[in-house]
Amino acid sequence: MRASAADPPQVATLIDSMASHFSSPQSSYRGRLAPSPTGYLHVGHASTFWTAYERAREAGGTLVMRMEDLDAERSRVEFAEGAIEDLRWLGIRWQEGPDLGGPYAPYAQSERRDFYLDAWRKLLRGGFLFPCRCSRKDLAAALSAPHENNSPARNVLSHPCGNDNDAARMGHPADTELEPLDDEPVYPGTCRLLQNKIPPPLDSASHEIEEPGNFNWRFRVPDGEAIEFVDGNLGPQRFVAGMDFGDFVVWRREGGPSYQLACVVDDAAMKITEVVRGEDLLKSTARQILLYRALGLKTPDWFHCRLVVDANGRRLAKRHDALSLRVLRQRGATPAQILSAELPVEK
Repeated sequence: MRASAADPPQVATLIDSMASHFSSPQSSYRGRLAPSPTGYLHVGHASTFWTAYERAREAGGTLVMRMEDLDAERSRVEFAEGAIEDLRWLGIRWQEGPDLGGPYAPYAQSERRDFYLDAWRKLLRGGFLFPCRCSRKDLAAALSAPHENNSPARNVLSHPCGNDNDAARMGHPADTELEPLDDEPVYPGTCRLLQNKIPPPLDSASHEIEEPGNFNWRFRVPDGEAIEFVDGNLGPQRFVAGMDFGDFVVWRREGGPSYQLACVVDDAAMKITEVVRGEDLLKSTARQILLYRALGLKTPDWFHCRLVVDANGRRLAKRHDALSLRVLRQRGATPAQILSAELPVEK
């Protein structure tokens, strides 16, 4: 793929530079692409994934493709295949992935349950988790009721709609779906209060539990502690546990890990040194830092990209079909046009 004379100079330079993309790693840098196959990718994904590709290429490192297909109900083979096809068409190349294999296979989260279960057991036996039987209806009722006796940190309610990973899922999920992320309500502590009389680790029985069972498991956050990190793109970040985010789900009652747990386990196992993703996941980074710490793992560097928004200033989602890479390709858009946001007008 070569740039045309009509392409903007900066984009043309990028396109031309792809002819010399790295074929073997020259450094210890390891980045990753992590699409969720619940729909076709849109221009926001293209922008973020291109940034991840460029950073890995410029570092002379390795780029890993990981398919984040935890949502069994909505993940589709055609979306997974479409993501690989669209990203290759865009000019992005990776060295490990579900299509190429590699030393840290499998590269699909649906095939990595044992890794997540081992991490869940470690967290449980370390006293970091507690079981939660609350449904979304229970949580909504608790959050809408007066809380005169609770601390302010337990009365915070942020915007209830969020996404699953790297700017993917939107809206209110049912109990059978993955929990929302950065904009989920702060957990009011309903089931945590039932565990407060038992100091962590919970008791000797926790060492005998091998399976999560039929309820959610939440990570007990250290209320009042500020989680700070420096983002490679957006600078210093600070979130207060119990105020900006609450006890979060790491294992769902339907039998699978949450995005937060799976992401940490996989990035650590695959030796990812820098996570590049959308800025809508900044608060999730604070949650994940707590998981890295609890599991005794080294945290990667972070690089959060500004989000691509539509004409009304709204964050793009997979429901924006008109801006999906698949539709834009059918309309004749070129990779250079997508990367420069000079898109063909819908007719």
